[in-house]
Amino acid sequence: MTTAISTTTALTDWLVRQRWYAGTRASTLHVERATTLVHGDPTLLHLLVEVDGERYQLLLGRRATLPDELAHARICDTPDGTLYAATHDSELMARLLSALRDRSGGPGPAFDPEPGAHVVHGLPARVVDAEQSNTSLVFGDRHILKLFRRVQPGPHPDVDLHRALHDVGAQHVARLLGTVTAHLDGVPAALGILQEYLPGCRDGWTLATTGDRTAFIPEAAELGRTVARVHADLARAFGARNPAVSDLHDTADRLHLRLTTFGVPELAPHEPAIRAAYDRLRTLRGPFVLQRVHGDLHLGQALHTTGRWTIIDFEGEPGRPLDERNAPRHALQDVATMLRSFDYAAHQGDPDPLWATRLREAFCAGYAAVLDDPRHQPVLLHALELDKAVYEVAYEHAHRPDWVHIPLGAITRILGGETS
Repeated sequence: MTTAISTTTALTDWLVRQRWYAGTRASTLHVERATTLVHGDPTLLHLLVEVDGERYQLLLGRRATLPDELAHARICDTPDGTLYAATHDSELMARLLSALRDRSGGPGPAFDPEPGAHVVHGLPARVVDAEQSNTSLVFGDRHILKLFRRVQPGPHPDVDLHRALHDVGAQHVARLLGTVTAHLDGVPAALGILQEYLPGCRDGWTLATTGDRTAFIPEAAELGRTVARVHADLARAFGARNPAVSDLHDTADRLHLRLTTFGVPELAPHEPAIRAAYDRLRTLRGPFVLQRVHGDLHLGQALHTTGRWTIIDFEGEPGRPLDERNAPRHALQDVATMLRSFDYAAHQGDPDPLWATRLREAFCAGYAAVLDDPRHQPVLLHALELDKAVYEVAYEHAHRPDWVHIPLGAITRILGGETS
C-alpha cells in the first residue's frame, strides 16, 4: 500500500512539472486505465489518469536499470523497476505504433491507419522537444505522431478537419495517415494523429524571428494566400453545414463572456473600451457565413518547406471544450490570431512595430488575393484581435509576467489609445 501511494504521489509531482499540464498544482490523481503495450524489460505502459476533473494520457516506461541517457526522464523507483517518461526512450517509441496497431479491435488505445495510407513500422523514433500542449514523435523522418495529452471524448477537430480537407484535395496540409483512439464513457476519444513528416521544414516563428526581417515580408504575403486557400477548402469541405447568420450578436456575447472569465487586474483599465468594441459587433448586418476554422493559428502552426507553406495543428485551443472547438466561427478569427503572432514576432530582439505593420499589410493583401479582404471588416477584425490579446494578457499574467506588456500594448493600439 505504501508503494502505491508513493508511486501516485511521484506521478502527481512529475505531472505538474510538465509543460503540457494545464494547471499549476494537482490535488488528486486517479488512474482510470492502465494498459501494457510492450512487455518485458523495458516495459511500455499507457495510462489514462484523471486529475482534478481533467483526463490525461501518459506513456511510461519501466526498466530494471535506467540508462544514464534516460536519467532526466526518471519519475520514481518501484518494486518492479524504475518508472520514467517513455517518450524520451527511442527504443520503446520505435515499437509504439506496432504495439498500438496490434491492439486494433480491442479496448483502446489502438492505432488505425487511414484508408490507402502506407505506414512503415519500426522506424527510429525521436521526441520533439519544442511543444507545450501536446507531445510529438518523429519516426525516421517519414511520419510524425502527435499525442493529445489532455483527452476528451467526442469528435476531435484535428482529425475531422484533416479528413475533410483531404477529401476535397487540399494542397496546404500534411496528409493524415492514421489515428490513435480509445473509448471513454462509451464514446470514441482521439488520443493522437499520425501524419506525413516534412523533413527540412522550418516553422514560421523561426523564420520570422531568426532571419532577415525584410525578406520575411513576401513570405507573410504568401502565408496570407495559403491561409485563404485553406479557408476556401474548409468552406467547400463542410458546405451546407456552414450556417449563415444575419448578425453577430452571438459572437459579441461569446467575447464578453471570455473577457469576464479571464478577469486579470491588468485588463481592468481597458475593460470598458474593450466591451464597447465588442458591442459594436451588434451594429453589423450580414449575412455572415460561419465555417470551421483552424482555431489557434499562429506562426508556429505554419511550416515552410520547398518554397511553400503547410498549415498544421487544427485542434483549436487545447484548453477549450471540444464542442467549442468544433463550432463554426467567422474565418477572420484565424486572420486575427495570425496578426497577433506577427506582433509577438516583432517584439523578439529589438522591437520593431513598423515591421509588424508591414507584415500585417502583406498578410492581409495576400489573403485578399484569394478571398475577401480582411481589412474591409475592421470592426470584426479588431474585436477578434482584442479577444486574442485579452487571452494573451491572461496567459502572460499566469506564466510570463514580463511579457504582459506585449498584448497590453496591442490592446492600447487597437483601441486607438482610448481606455474608457
